[in-house]
Amino acid sequence: MGKQEETAYFTTERGASDKDHVSRAVEASIHIGLVVLLALACFVVLRPFLPLLAWGIVIAIAVHPYHCKLQHALSGRGGLSAVLITFSLLAVLIVPTVLFAKTAIEGTHALAEQLKGGSIVIPPPPARIESWPVIGVPLKNAWTTVSTNIVSGLRAVAPQIRTLLSGLLSASAGMGLLILQFALSIVVAGVVLAKSHDASQAAHALARRIFGEKGAEFEQVAASTVRSVTTGILGVAVIQAVLAGVAFLVAGLPGAGLWTIVFLVAAVLQVGTLVLIPAVIYVFVTSSVTKALIFLGWCLIVALLDNILKPILLGRGVAVPIAVVFLGAIGGFLAMGILGLFVGAIVLCVGYKLFLAWLERVPMANQEGTHPVQSY
Repeated sequence: MGKQEETAYFTTERGASDKDHVSRAVEASIHIGLVVLLALACFVVLRPFLPLLAWGIVIAIAVHPYHCKLQHALSGRGGLSAVLITFSLLAVLIVPTVLFAKTAIEGTHALAEQLKGGSIVIPPPPARIESWPVIGVPLKNAWTTVSTNIVSGLRAVAPQIRTLLSGLLSASAGMGLLILQFALSIVVAGVVLAKSHDASQAAHALARRIFGEKGAEFEQVAASTVRSVTTGILGVAVIQAVLAGVAFLVAGLPGAGLWTIVFLVAAVLQVGTLVLIPAVIYVFVTSSVTKALIFLGWCLIVALLDNILKPILLGRGVAVPIAVVFLGAIGGFLAMGILGLFVGAIVLCVGYKLFLAWLERVPMANQEGTHPVQSY
């Protein structure tokens, strides 16, 4: 074979190889594009149900230890255990909601009847209010106006009342949708618990697929983080809200149920003490000094309870510092709402563990006993 023929042969081979690489690249790009389109289509179809599925998985993870204990007590009948837990959670959600709605409707109806009949009476302001700095005199004047002529007082603040009522109606509608979402999520959690073996196998496979040999460790971190946030943040907030609600009812605070819900949300945000301040002021204004001091002491106990219970419950069983769990939960809540409590904590805990794993990796040069090459 001559030199020219050999050159032409290699040129032809190189051209055929380049065409083959191009065709493979085009084919791979088409396959990747189809997979991406399929994933986007699945996301669009499942998007309305993603919050329900996410909440169902979170609730199932949180109550799974109790499900295992109940299943053992029922001689291994996991389906019956899942049904009992589902109905118990639905009762815990629905019964207080119905009682609060009934109380709010009855209170609103009674207030409307009193306003219509002119039988509502507002006592005059105490004399000591005028001595309060900054707000004392304006508060006394407004209170006196409303107590002497409630009709003119209501007319003066009618625009603010209309704005407040529209906001309350919107909040009530949003609260109703949220409660319905929670109820459906509890049903989803019951289904997951009933199929807990299959769900755990799927979780194991997904964790191994994403994190490799550390999949089991990160799976444990995610599960323990969900339980830690449930008990350390939501659990403590619920305990504080129950104690605060009892104090509101005993003190005769108007709208005690609504105050309790507001306090619960604020306690989740770690600012529950701010809700107690106006309640304490109201009790000091309308009640005797002894009753007000007892109420103040009880509110101080409720506020300090967070500092006692949170270090005990938050981070228990999680192989990361409490600060990481806390920052992830609060940051996630501010970014994504209440579901972000769990998503943010899980993401930050997993990221923290990955960062530690990256720090612990020994460079290849050090493993071989040589110094790594420094670049300047």
